[in-house]
Amino acid sequence: MQQKFKFIHLFSILFFAFIFSCASKSVKVGLDRISENPELFRGKNIGIVTNHTAYNSEGKHISDVFTGMNNVTVKALFGPEHGIRGNAPAGDHIKNSKSSDIPVYSLYGPTRKPTPEMLKDIDLLVFDIQGIGARFYTYIYTMALAMEAAAEKGIPYVVLDRPNPINGISVEGTILDTAFATFVGLYPIPVRHGMTIGELATLFNEQHWLKNGIKANLHVIKMQGWQRNMWFDQTGLSFINPSPNIPDIETATLYPGLCLIEGVNVSEGRGTYTPFKLFGAPWIDSDQLVQHLKALQLAGIDFKPAHFTPVSITEMATNPKYKDQACNGAEIAITNRDAFKPVYSGIKIVETLYQLYPDSLRFLERHFDRLIGTADVRNAILNKADDAELKQLSERGVADFMELRGKYLLY
Repeated sequence: MQQKFKFIHLFSILFFAFIFSCASKSVKVGLDRISENPELFRGKNIGIVTNHTAYNSEGKHISDVFTGMNNVTVKALFGPEHGIRGNAPAGDHIKNSKSSDIPVYSLYGPTRKPTPEMLKDIDLLVFDIQGIGARFYTYIYTMALAMEAAAEKGIPYVVLDRPNPINGISVEGTILDTAFATFVGLYPIPVRHGMTIGELATLFNEQHWLKNGIKANLHVIKMQGWQRNMWFDQTGLSFINPSPNIPDIETATLYPGLCLIEGVNVSEGRGTYTPFKLFGAPWIDSDQLVQHLKALQLAGIDFKPAHFTPVSITEMATNPKYKDQACNGAEIAITNRDAFKPVYSGIKIVETLYQLYPDSLRFLERHFDRLIGTADVRNAILNKADDAELKQLSERGVADFMELRGKYLLY
C-alpha cells in the first residue's frame, strides 16, 4: 500500500509539473486574439505596419489573416527598417513596392512616418512587429511615428502585442538625454527597457511624447499567457530573426551592450555569421584583450580569443567594418543570462579597448553618444573614470524610470 501511495504521489508531481510546463509555454500573441475584438476591425479599411515577424500561432502571416477576414479590407502595408520581408541590411533605404496589388509603403527611407496621402483611404492603422527589448532598435520608433500619423488623421491605432524576447523584468542603461534624440533613440527610456511593444506604445502615448503632445486613440490587444520573467525560448513561440543580424535569442541578449561597439572603430562582428557575439580589429592582440576582459569578472559571460575576417554577406552586411581585413579580438559566451548586465558589460568592454589601445581606438563620437544616450559615458572613459563612476552612469535615471514604467505595465 505504501509503495502504491508513493507511486501515486510521484505520478501527481510529474502530472502537475507537466501541466505547469505546458501552461508556461502557451503564450498567445495579440494577432492570435483579434477575433476576440471584432468590433475594432469590422467594416474597416485598414493599413498594417508590419514585417516578416508577424505570424500567429497557426503559422499565418498578419497580411493573410486580415485579407481572409470578412468585412475587412487591407488597403496598404507599411514596412520598417530591413523592409517588410526583413531581408535588407541595416541602414539600407527601402523603396515602395506592391504585394498582390496592395501598396507597400517604406517607412525606412526618405519617409519614416506615414503621410496623409498614404492614409487617405484608411480607417484604422494596425501595428504588429516583434521587438528586441533595446532602446536603439528602430522598430519602436516606426511604431511611434505611425501612431503619431494616425493621431493626426484622427484614426484609431491598434498594437498587437508580442513578448519582450529578453524578458520583461531586467531594466538597465542610461536614460536617453533627448538632446541626443535620433531614430536610434527618440524618447527618454533606458537602453534595456524591459517592456513589450504594447507597453511602450502606451507609455509614449500617455506621456504625450508624440509630436506636439498629440494623443492617439490607442488600442493594445494583449497577449495571453506571457509572464514578465519569460525569455523568448520559454514562450513556446517560434523565434524569427527580427532583423538580419539577430539570428537567435543569445544574440538578442548580447545586443543591448555589444551594439555599443558600433560606436567605435572596432568590428561588432557584422560580416560574419555570429554578429555581436564577437568583436575585433586588425590592431588588437586577442590574447592580451581576453586576459584583461576575463580579469573584469563580468557577471554571466566569458571570453575567448577570436580571429575573423568580415566579408560582404547578402542580406546581412554588404559593407562591414574592416571588410576583407583579418581582425583579432574576442568571442563572448553567455554563462548566466539572468546575471548578465549587457549595458554595463558593453561599457566595460569599450573602456578596456581604450585602455589597451589608446592610440588606435577611435570613438565614432556622434554615433556612440546617440547609442548610449549621453556624452558622459564617452567622456568618463576618456578621462579614465573609476569603475564606480562607470557603474553609476550605466544605471543613471533607471530608478525614476522604473517608477514611471510601473504605471504602464500590462502584465
